[in-house]
Amino acid sequence: MLLAIDVGNTNTVLGVFDQSTLRDSFRVQTEKDRTGDEYGLQLKALFDFAELKMSDVHAVIISSVVPPMAFPLEQMSKRFFGKRPMFVGPGVKTGMPVLYDNPREVGADRIVNAVAAYEKWPTGLIIVDFGTATTFDAVTPKGEYLGGAISPGIMISTEALFHRASKLPRVAFEKPDHVVGRNTVASMQSGLVYGYVALVDGICARMKEELGFPVKVVATGGLAPLIGSLSKQVEVVDDQLTLDGLRIIYQRNQ
Repeated sequence: MLLAIDVGNTNTVLGVFDQSTLRDSFRVQTEKDRTGDEYGLQLKALFDFAELKMSDVHAVIISSVVPPMAFPLEQMSKRFFGKRPMFVGPGVKTGMPVLYDNPREVGADRIVNAVAAYEKWPTGLIIVDFGTATTFDAVTPKGEYLGGAISPGIMISTEALFHRASKLPRVAFEKPDHVVGRNTVASMQSGLVYGYVALVDGICARMKEELGFPVKVVATGGLAPLIGSLSKQVEVVDDQLTLDGLRIIYQRNQ
């Protein structure tokens, strides 16, 4: 089996693949101060819960946008799986040309998402990933990573509102019954949810106009189902996109 690990600034997502089948996945909080042993013991508990055997894992691949996580995860992989992990980065074959001015600046997760999306839908693409930051990535019909946009993530925006407007209460990020709220909570939910939907639709529409070729808009990330269900631009929601990309990249390097 293959263990795929996607390390984000807020959460780390882990997936266990048997060939191309995702056996199970887990989402945990990213903790930069944990040791490799602590991560290994946490992973053992998750494997036991899912009735998976750590001894069946033959390889580990990691995509990370948090540099301090590299060392503890490498130590965890060596000690608990007896394998040196593959990190997505320079020198790793992705099968996708990167047309960014400086390809090393592109976050590994953005390339992984683009690889997975183009493998599933070999056409022009815009991939929207709802993470700590929300990223918009464009892929050409030839399968080239072109570039994109980065905006503050949903939770960053909501926390900024709660922090800077002291009289406003904390509210759940969920769809309100109406756009026109009749109380403070409903008004805040309307602004947060529909405001973010408008941001997504606006950036996607402008990217489509600028790209000049037909594109499919794919969304992934924790809040993709909610935003995707309200968006006029998002066509497909794929929660498994990043993990699939890690699996594909691992297979391309064998």
